[in-house]
Amino acid sequence: MADDNMQPLYLNPEFSPEVRAQDLIARMTLAEKVSQLMDDAPGVDRLGIPPYNWWNEALHGVARAGIATVFPQAIGMAATFNEDLVHQIANVISDEGRAKHHQALREGVHDRYTGLTFWSPNINIFRDPRWGRGQETYGEDPYLTTRLGVQFVRGLQGDDPRYLKTAACAKHYAVHSGPEALRHAFNAEVSQRDLWMTYLPAFKALVKEAKVAGVMGAYNRTNGEACCASPTLLQDILRKNWGFDGYIVSDCCAIEDIYKHHKLVPTPEEAAAMALTAGCNLNCGSTYEHLLAAVGRGLLSERDIDEALTYLFAVRFRLGMFDPEEQVPYAHIPVEVINSPANQALALEAARQSIVLLKNDDNFLPLTKNLKRIAVIGPNADDELVLCGNYAGTPSESITVLDGIRTLVSPTIEVSYAQGCGITEIGQDGFEAALDNARDADVAVVVLGLSQKVEGEEGQQAGLAEDEITQGDRTEIDLPGEQEALLRAVAETGTPVVLVLLNGSSIAINWADEHIPAIIEAWYPGQSGGRAVAEVLFGDTNPGGRLPVTFYKSVDQLPPFEAYDMDGRTYRYFDGEVLYPFGYGLSYTTFETTDLSLSHDYISGLETVHVNCRVRNTGQVAGDEVVQIYLRDEVASFPIPRHSLVGFWRVRLAPGSETHLKFEIQPEQLACVDDSSRWLVEPGDFTVFAGGGQPGTPGVQSARFTITGGGFTLK
Repeated sequence: MADDNMQPLYLNPEFSPEVRAQDLIARMTLAEKVSQLMDDAPGVDRLGIPPYNWWNEALHGVARAGIATVFPQAIGMAATFNEDLVHQIANVISDEGRAKHHQALREGVHDRYTGLTFWSPNINIFRDPRWGRGQETYGEDPYLTTRLGVQFVRGLQGDDPRYLKTAACAKHYAVHSGPEALRHAFNAEVSQRDLWMTYLPAFKALVKEAKVAGVMGAYNRTNGEACCASPTLLQDILRKNWGFDGYIVSDCCAIEDIYKHHKLVPTPEEAAAMALTAGCNLNCGSTYEHLLAAVGRGLLSERDIDEALTYLFAVRFRLGMFDPEEQVPYAHIPVEVINSPANQALALEAARQSIVLLKNDDNFLPLTKNLKRIAVIGPNADDELVLCGNYAGTPSESITVLDGIRTLVSPTIEVSYAQGCGITEIGQDGFEAALDNARDADVAVVVLGLSQKVEGEEGQQAGLAEDEITQGDRTEIDLPGEQEALLRAVAETGTPVVLVLLNGSSIAINWADEHIPAIIEAWYPGQSGGRAVAEVLFGDTNPGGRLPVTFYKSVDQLPPFEAYDMDGRTYRYFDGEVLYPFGYGLSYTTFETTDLSLSHDYISGLETVHVNCRVRNTGQVAGDEVVQIYLRDEVASFPIPRHSLVGFWRVRLAPGSETHLKFEIQPEQLACVDDSSRWLVEPGDFTVFAGGGQPGTPGVQSARFTITGGGFTLK
């Protein structure tokens, strides 16, 4: 320890965060140490430790902290299939988060949602459309989730060699995707193959590639161990296997669940000791206040507490919280960046790129702007709350679909509105006004879907009226309430109909697919979503989004919700007929993928396979194509995916123009987990597919190579 008359070592930025943390911890009493292990950590005046609340959110914008730029919900960001765009979004979010944090410090505020430790992104796999929090994820595919998650973390954390811009947190680790109502006591039973091939790849990449600063444990158990107190997950895999050196935090009140609901131990002292010694450094909640008594009972040592604190203070040092502001490059971002014109423009562009055109019979869209009367109908047509989804900030202005249409078209065009029905309410009292609205119109834009009423986090009230609470998960995947009846009634008037969906998960719209000429999927598109939808409707924007989830025909096609076996789930393991497949999306132009070639016809199994192809816009208008690369192992000796996404690239092309794209398939992407939980590369034939969708999509090309060696394991 340094001489008390000299500057303490922990205040010297020349030393590493870990050394500084250890020096600071050595000066603290046991009670002071324990106080720092919970999310609302008090200040320690005698050591110059400011109070700090660890809990902050940034899923698709700085959340729950007043005005902020609100981007499309995460599932909408996933639909962009655009890594660069996701990185730009996260960079803006961290700008706004930094500005808000330092403004709060200037005002002496240290409350929740003002800190720099963002508990985002959510990289759980959206394995079942009934899960209410699937909207927070990047969809059902491990590779897409990985690539977008890596870019989001990099955007949040910045690229300074010494300081973090903000600290991202990968959640919920691991094997977590509902049911919401059971999450505090549920045991997710999963095979080692599914664990390693589906549920863990994104977490591994965010730790090893993106160097994420934090990982949040899930509420549930995985194979019997509480995720927030699992030696397997936290020590064996996260720390030892992947070399994670950041902090681990529990989900909020998850440590309490260990003794109250999982009933793994009988007392809070034992639950706290179990979690901390397993590797959970920070308790979102208050169970860790029992650690003092746990030390007294010999359930753990003060050294265990010191180790946990080292991870926590190291992150705070990396954020510059103990250094002069002039030394921290991110401390001077002005508050004027918050929802600035540039950020608003990015939110609009993100919404544009997230929109997926599901159907467009006979080029019904885009609509002409020479219409006389447009009827806008539906419960989501003029609802500002539904634009944002959950874990959202407060936009300075929200543009609903009705607003967007009215702003975009000429004032001489009459735009009328009728709600028709609610999201879930039963009763058709509003039908007549909606039908009167539709009968004399040139076109009816019917805006239906879901909202936080029917999909959200257990107990969620955000995004709802004051007296409402979400139902959490869905039991059915059709349009709820009277919405399909309203759609049918409007169609029966004879007025041409466009269906616009706002939702965070797939919906079985079988009747609409058969009878409505044009369908647009817009997700929860953020503050500018209505403008983006209007631009797509009238052709100012050519839609280029792709589905990050499968749209099934019926809930009857799904395995039981509680089953975590991947068999029969997602495009990788489901072989039935779907409504719209993963990776699907139409355009106002046409594209052609040609000249697919591989760098090798034969490999030993350790080489990188280089994939080349050309893509050309063969239509009459500019547009975005998402070229997708899939891989199929033709002769595996154990269960594997039907095929898997291994590359994608969103490219914008003018009419008649083309570009050459290059992809790489790494040895790790050739491997599968065998029955002994080993990553194994087997000899045999592999097929590569390239084009605008999955294998079987018209125009998708294929090429084959053979692994002549193989039969070995990868570390």
